[in-house]
Amino acid sequence: MSSKNSDETLSGNRNPRITWEGCSVLLDINDGDRVLFSRLNGGAKIKIGNKNCSLQPLIGCPFGSSFQVDVGEDGPFLSRVGPASEGNNLGEKMDCEVMEECRDNRALVDNNTAQTLTGEDIDEMRRKGVTGDEIVEALIANSATFDKKTAFSQEKYRIKKQKKYAPRILVRRPFARSICEAYFKKQGEKIGFLRVDTLSLLLSFANVTSHSDVLVLDMLDGLITGAVAERLGGMGYVCNTYCGMTPYPINIVRMFNFSNETCKKIVHASLSELQPSSRSENSTSIDQIEDDSDIGKVQNKEMSSPSTIDLVSNIESGKSIKAGDKAPLDAINSWKENGFSSLIIAAPDLDAWSIAKELVPLLSYSAPFVIYHQYLQPLATCMHNLQTEKMAISLQISESWLREYQVLPSRTHPHMQMSSSGGYLLTGIRITASEKSPA
Repeated sequence: MSSKNSDETLSGNRNPRITWEGCSVLLDINDGDRVLFSRLNGGAKIKIGNKNCSLQPLIGCPFGSSFQVDVGEDGPFLSRVGPASEGNNLGEKMDCEVMEECRDNRALVDNNTAQTLTGEDIDEMRRKGVTGDEIVEALIANSATFDKKTAFSQEKYRIKKQKKYAPRILVRRPFARSICEAYFKKQGEKIGFLRVDTLSLLLSFANVTSHSDVLVLDMLDGLITGAVAERLGGMGYVCNTYCGMTPYPINIVRMFNFSNETCKKIVHASLSELQPSSRSENSTSIDQIEDDSDIGKVQNKEMSSPSTIDLVSNIESGKSIKAGDKAPLDAINSWKENGFSSLIIAAPDLDAWSIAKELVPLLSYSAPFVIYHQYLQPLATCMHNLQTEKMAISLQISESWLREYQVLPSRTHPHMQMSSSGGYLLTGIRITASEKSPA
């Protein structure tokens, strides 16, 4: 049955809005306090606090569903939470009341005597099978200062206790935005600190559209490759090139739940295979740089090593995921003759100019290219060299600015904690010899 379901999924017959056995999901615990990826199957489990819960109830539910941890006769389990319950606990009903609030917390003293419910009482309630929501309500009822708090403080207290005694899990669908946000928040170094707004700008500058053939040098564990393949939708190739003998790992691609048709369009080919014969015989710079510095070996070792944090736990390689096969010979010959429709370079550990001077000539004429780097100086040097060599026009370096705001009655302000930078993009258009301006 599981094999049949897997085949149906990969052939595109399943509803992409519903989870299925074997799919990857992004689990958002307590509104971003903890995020992790998991592959749903009968034996998969998640540890929340000191409780191990099976992920079986998540199979067959719509993406966007919420679950909470309850305790039954057979131990802790995940039960689905309806929209009405979520609204009550998230304080949506308080928005209008806060405007009329006239109380304040100046008279409250935090001396640990306001709560009459002890830890032993809570443990006894748990042994009797009392739900987390009931424990939260009991804590509120036994708090001597709860009624004296402002409505805003009351809701903060409720959410704090709910996260401890009735943690919530939001089942999110893994796609480019959610994956990038999760990695940037918890493991930014894995994706070169590429922020989601920079990723969206990168895809737009590269003109990634259906029926495009996109050349990608992706050393961000496959995030760029997956984002490009997602936008292509199986109509067009994304060719992941590499220096040396070993392709760069694209572990993140398997989290996208791509169909077989899309996976077949994700291929790899070495730089030497893509270069014309006359150029490949004389080209030594990029391979020599990597061989001398062992950058490629270090990168492969770091990115293929198992992670120790929650973000990539429970991910197991599936037999049905076949993204990253060798590019067909006829496709390679076509790219040699006609060039690629766009180029994306995301290799923060390699020299930007050394890569660009090898890959930009592989584009068709008037095709766009984008180079991402965490820092500005390597791109500035690359931009200067591209101008000097007259290889491109419309060169510019961009930095996007993203700032999230909290918008609530009487308390609208930017979030206090935010990233200073999401990286830089060097963009341009390849030109022919006839398009070069006279010296």
